Amino acid sequence: MNQLWAPWRLSYVTTAKLPAAEGDCFICRGLAEQDDRKNLIALRTPGSVVVLNRFPYNNGHLLIAPRAHKGRLDQLEAAEVLDTQQTLTRMVAVLDELMHPDGHNIGLNLGTAAGAGLPGHLHWHIVPRWNGDTNFMPVLSDVKVIVQSLDALYDLLAQRLAVGDKVTR
Repeated sequence: MNQLWAPWRLSYVTTAKLPAAEGDCFICRGLAEQDDRKNLIALRTPGSVVVLNRFPYNNGHLLIAPRAHKGRLDQLEAAEVLDTQQTLTRMVAVLDELMHPDGHNIGLNLGTAAGAGLPGHLHWHIVPRWNGDTNFMPVLSDVKVIVQSLDALYDLLAQRLAVGDKVTR
């Protein structure tokens, strides 16, 4: 493997970047408003929020975020960590029950260099996966086929979350 060295980039890499202001944050804007459907908010808990990804990688792609606008893990209070992780666990179970995926990709991108599109507000991605869900479309034509509209997914989640937490396996 060849390596390219660019030591002059060190100052860019080590310079602190300012997080997005709360007004520029779609999660905070959605939380401030009351129209959860318009903002794709499927669930609000005391410490977290579940948002449908407006640009999903796969069917059922959700974002789990703390309610507070914080961009670093060390900024979270213990109760916020617990709430977001319990919500993440709950939503994996709900997706398992409703959509029967074969697995999930779950991840957190910290900072723009790591792929965070909203680096100022932490959010975990849950991406349901099915065996064989990667087909020729993304490879040949840079197109991803999503089989369910965001409205249909929102309705499915809203109906399920309204009945409580008796998740069956």
